[in-house]
Amino acid sequence: MWRHLLNLFFPKSCVGCQSLLLTDEIILCTRCRHEIPRTNHHLTATNEVMQKFYGRIPLEFGAALFYFQKKGIVQEMIHHLKYKGHEEISAMIGDWYAEELKDVPHLKDIDFIVPVPLHPKRKKERGYNQVEGFGKSLALHLHIPYNPHILYRKLHTQTQTKKDIVGRSDVINTVFEVAFSEEHHGKHFLLVDDVITTGSTLEACSRALLKIPDAKISIVCMAMAHS
Repeated sequence: MWRHLLNLFFPKSCVGCQSLLLTDEIILCTRCRHEIPRTNHHLTATNEVMQKFYGRIPLEFGAALFYFQKKGIVQEMIHHLKYKGHEEISAMIGDWYAEELKDVPHLKDIDFIVPVPLHPKRKKERGYNQVEGFGKSLALHLHIPYNPHILYRKLHTQTQTKKDIVGRSDVINTVFEVAFSEEHHGKHFLLVDDVITTGSTLEACSRALLKIPDAKISIVCMAMAHS
């Protein structure tokens, strides 16, 4: 009853197209859900994410759920998540992707889900890590422990989306560090993030995690930039 009254006086709109949502619609309208560009990376081990990191880091598996295109539905959704306080979008995408990832053989032996961390200053400004809901939802549905403490950001850098490829490369081996013990040796870590662009941030995080003896890395993201 209260939900219906709230929707009456404060109607919610689709973050993709801004049309009013129907009672049973959440975050995205039905049309945007059907039109959102999907990658289907989970269906093949030789997908675009694996190709992007080939020769850079030894990945067990990599995938993203959506294609990120300028002025597209996914860009609007990620913008609302990161800059307009719509933290609930993160968990929604995690719920969505978990259904596709639950049968991926390469993810059956994951030991920990690890989010790309925000610097404490950036997290305080935003109020949350935009990847946290995504990672926790995957952890819940895939029955894998969520560990936001093993990987941390030791330097505060400007927003990566404002840098060119050369500028992004300065994150390699300088920004991220790991805090691990012997119990983490030989474990398989699933690194999660929002959008893959050049891959520099994920490469830096992976290199930090690979300091753990015999560690294995997989990557899953909400979206991947698509030209």
